Amino acid sequence: MLSKEKTMEAISRMYEMFPEAHGELVSDNPFQLLIAVILSAQATDVSVNKATPALFAAYPTPEALSQAPIEAIIEKIKTIGLYRNKAKNIKACAEMLLAEYGGEVPKTREELIKLPGVGRKTANVVMGDAFGVPAIAVDTHVERVSKRLRICKLKASVTEVEETLMRKVPKELWVKTHHTMIFFGRYHCLARSPKCEICPLLDMCQEGKDRLEITK
Repeated sequence: MLSKEKTMEAISRMYEMFPEAHGELVSDNPFQLLIAVILSAQATDVSVNKATPALFAAYPTPEALSQAPIEAIIEKIKTIGLYRNKAKNIKACAEMLLAEYGGEVPKTREELIKLPGVGRKTANVVMGDAFGVPAIAVDTHVERVSKRLRICKLKASVTEVEETLMRKVPKELWVKTHHTMIFFGRYHCLARSPKCEICPLLDMCQEGKDRLEITK
């Protein structure tokens, strides 16, 4: 596995590749971000961003969303995968925000993961992007990149990947690192056809070296 120093060297190269890395879900406030992240599970940010303008125009607040008929919500998000279950979750989430938190999105992981449709990854995204609370959300890109570079063990669980990154990356860089690793995984270190032959991290990446040997 990469040492802490080598891990930060690898991540620094990613910073140079994607200096403008950021969350790509479009939202105007913590409530909208929360709903967008719930909707993004097993779906692309692009598909969510296409659906949410109409959803947020119709139901801009927890009050409005909590009172919306479930079929009306489904109609707004049916282009997104798992839309029926997600419609139930975001309506229930809005209801719980009103009942438990005065209509405000909570700022702690413990409170966020109590909300319907919110797991640890979603909570970490909301904490980091809505409130600036240091957190690393491990999605498929972050997990893939971490394992390919051997930042963490190949058999590590999602939580173990998160814990390893938290140990190796300074806390003040957690949010930046999360976004940068997503960009690196989404636009360069792709799942099926990573750009190993032009990768600035190739000298540090055993999997990349192995892949290029196979393709020779």
